[in-house]
Amino acid sequence: MTTNPMTKALPLVAAVAFCAFSAPALADPVKVVAAENFYGDLATQIGGDNVAVTSILSNPDDDPHLFEASPETAKALSDAKVVIVNGVDYDPWMEKLLGPHKAPGRKEIVVGALVGHKPGDNPHLWYDPAYMKAAGKALVADLVAVDPSHKADYEQGYAKYLDSLKPLDDKIAAMRKSYAGQPVTASEPVFGYQAGLIGLKVHNEKYALAIMNNAEPTPSEVAGFENDLKGHKVKAMLYNAQASEPGVAKLVQLAKDNGIPVVGVSETEPPNSTYQVWMMGQLDTLDKALGPTQ
Repeated sequence: MTTNPMTKALPLVAAVAFCAFSAPALADPVKVVAAENFYGDLATQIGGDNVAVTSILSNPDDDPHLFEASPETAKALSDAKVVIVNGVDYDPWMEKLLGPHKAPGRKEIVVGALVGHKPGDNPHLWYDPAYMKAAGKALVADLVAVDPSHKADYEQGYAKYLDSLKPLDDKIAAMRKSYAGQPVTASEPVFGYQAGLIGLKVHNEKYALAIMNNAEPTPSEVAGFENDLKGHKVKAMLYNAQASEPGVAKLVQLAKDNGIPVVGVSETEPPNSTYQVWMMGQLDTLDKALGPTQ
């Protein structure tokens, strides 16, 4: 179950993925630590062989909010020159580690603060490509500050990254033209930012917030969700495929029983993928769900 991370205390062993890039011409690539693997992917795409990236959260089978930092995490942070954190209470374990584990000259990017969000806001910031662009721009500035000799490489990497997001922006714009105002429902606000960009009318937001915050939805919120599915008042149901919650599982089955398309979304970038491929795949699935039936 996905919850507000401040409400969780259960331990979880999360995989630490080390992505070191060997380039003979580079004796000392810049060490970058990302709290989540989509930010690590961002750093890899922009930095290329000039960076060595460690993504702390990278297992799509894990619930990110249950993570507890390990000694390996602390060690990675102590060696990092650049750190990328989501913020907005999504990864407070990372922010707590940054203070005690100081590193001379280390740059820190807190994406939530960067784009003007605060605790209590929807923390799934990476679902807005504009926020990823802002994180990338900040990353370039920090990489140039710690490694000015490769300024041109970082700027070129960022330009390529921006170009690679154009198909995603175009897809969102096309879906907005087709589906703005269409009603959908969601068990959690994981997809919230893209739903807003598309212009979807999302039902049952109080239910979704309760699930995210590890609270029990009220009987009326559950009934409202069920009635939307039984009454075919929504065109699709979005749910967090990365979390497990019996109440949500029942709603997923109810949607299927009533012929409502179900679209799973996730919080962690799948293995052997990229941010662009991940986001586009989910949009394609939603597009098919919302489009006319064959």
